[in-house]
Amino acid sequence: MNNTVKHFGVTEDDLRKVIAEAMSRGGSYSDLYFENTLMNSLSLRDGAVNSATSDVDFGMGVRVLSGDRTGYAYTENITLADMLKVAATAANIANSKVAGISPVKINRQTFKNYYPVEKLWEDVSIKDKAPYLQKLNDRIFELDSNVCKVNISLSDMSSYILFFNSEGLLCSDYRPMVSLNAFCVMEKNGRIENGYSARSFRKGVEFLTDELVETLAAKVVRLTSLMFEAITPKGGEMPVVMAAGSSGILLHEAIGHSFEADFNRKKISIFSDKFGEQICDKSINIVDDGTLPENRGTINFDDEGVESQKTYLVREGRLSSYIHDRISAEYYKVAPTGNGRRESFRHAPLPRMRATYMENGNIRENDIVASVKNGLYVDNFSNGEVQIGAGDFTFFVKSGYLIENGKLTQPVKDINIIGNGPKALADIAMVGDNLKIDDSTWTCGKDGQGVPVSQGLPSVLVKKLIVGGAV
Repeated sequence: MNNTVKHFGVTEDDLRKVIAEAMSRGGSYSDLYFENTLMNSLSLRDGAVNSATSDVDFGMGVRVLSGDRTGYAYTENITLADMLKVAATAANIANSKVAGISPVKINRQTFKNYYPVEKLWEDVSIKDKAPYLQKLNDRIFELDSNVCKVNISLSDMSSYILFFNSEGLLCSDYRPMVSLNAFCVMEKNGRIENGYSARSFRKGVEFLTDELVETLAAKVVRLTSLMFEAITPKGGEMPVVMAAGSSGILLHEAIGHSFEADFNRKKISIFSDKFGEQICDKSINIVDDGTLPENRGTINFDDEGVESQKTYLVREGRLSSYIHDRISAEYYKVAPTGNGRRESFRHAPLPRMRATYMENGNIRENDIVASVKNGLYVDNFSNGEVQIGAGDFTFFVKSGYLIENGKLTQPVKDINIIGNGPKALADIAMVGDNLKIDDSTWTCGKDGQGVPVSQGLPSVLVKKLIVGGAV
């Protein structure tokens, strides 16, 4: 706690005064969110590390809740006078004649740490990090003579968080984040293809290893070289086997957003009237988890001071929980699930996913593929989107394979998968035993805010999806 508080120079008396001002016009709840984020990036282009940037994001936000209304204001100057001003601004949303009550006793809370750091990013310089970008660049060129261009970027971030609310809860967190990205271009017989690979974790400098360099280099070269063999398949409705790992985008786009409780509370989501119902096969369990060690989507506590947890959204095929923040939890009269998240101190929290995945089934992937006469196997994705109300989704498939007579044959590329969330979930006919969490640089956007997330899936067979391919 003391290590984090020093970044903000506030006292417990300051916190009490600001909360008292925030509650002065009768809000039912208020919280203060302090953030000091240190960001560094390093880029390699044309064979040399030639770009570096650093930035600091520093400030605090005050939120006041009053019934269905939310007041929010923030400041980049953490003086008592400035904090009192933004507290008064946020308090105006309440407009009640009865003043709120500031906390009598401060409750300092310590939560389990899911991302212990061996060495802080603040303790290393560019010269310590640059050799790993150079090694990765050189290794990619070594692996394939067709490589003609490589771009590599490394970004690290250290966020110090301090949280205090009108219930007296006081807690702090140190949140690291690091991402290493490799983009590769190859030319072969006058044809150009590209590929991308990345890893992202809540880790310190120990993230940088020779093993990581080798893993990323091998993956990006394999994916890029495969593109020369790939075709755009004929489109239409067909069975789709989604490979373990990044196919978790199916859960994120087709299902996860529709499980977020604000959409259900407002009756926007197609799942708003399906709580407790059987929505898919009994073999399916879907989790949103904030406790995976060092995972990109993990948080020790959410941005409302709620301890992180593993939440079953679907248990044995039944919709068993929405994704809650404090507001939706109060509405549904349930406990928050630790999903109140915000992009920064400039934003109020919303119900957001963390690491969303399906638990293992008991079928081998080979047997799932063998069950399909003609269909598609997909294993590498770049993005997606969903219409919350209708549940319709689409996502872009970078690579995969045709399935012909139960075997993987011709590589495919650059296609769209289109479907409807509830229908796709109900159409999952087989679930593999090979769950994999994808550790790439996934970021989820909602209401203008982006937060780091991750996703995972064992191999699954969806009986019918629309494939947008060649006519």
